[in-house]
Amino acid sequence: MEALALKAEAETFTALDGRSDVARAAEGDVRAFEALYRTHLPRVYSLVRRLTGGRDVDELTQDVFVRVWQKLATFRGDASFTTWLHRLTVNIVIERFRSEQTTRRRMLDGDAVFATLCGPSVSHDLPMDFEAALEKLPDGAREIFVLHDVEGYKHHEIGTLLGIAPGTSKAQLHRARMMLRKHLG
Repeated sequence: MEALALKAEAETFTALDGRSDVARAAEGDVRAFEALYRTHLPRVYSLVRRLTGGRDVDELTQDVFVRVWQKLATFRGDASFTTWLHRLTVNIVIERFRSEQTTRRRMLDGDAVFATLCGPSVSHDLPMDFEAALEKLPDGAREIFVLHDVEGYKHHEIGTLLGIAPGTSKAQLHRARMMLRKHLG
């Protein structure tokens, strides 16, 4: 009974207040932020998982929501909150890739990259699943593949996001597709 009374009180407060969870969270309302978190967690987690190939997903998802809490006051409402959150998520993942760039090779050049891939599995049990194949791509190729083919970004947008030429984006996308064919073949 008490839970129903609290829920009714919260609904009444929201109706009387007339403001969205985003506006209330931007003003520091923790309950409103929790509601945003619960609503958007699955989408953010999925996007981070696809962009990173399953690496550090929990940590990066947490980083996204910490940054949302810090930056929520900068949300102007020019676009939907979901669009703003998507862009923030992509930027955080890209920021992570850039910070790791000095410790790892981001993209392999030339056709020699194909020699580093494992051939098709000898077992004929079950074909490799797409997510597993996506995880085997080099970070840069996977990032561009997900941004272009999954999320729908154009090559010039990817170039701007990653600080590369659109032609590099196109070449890496082609390379990623060829590697996926080899993995899935």
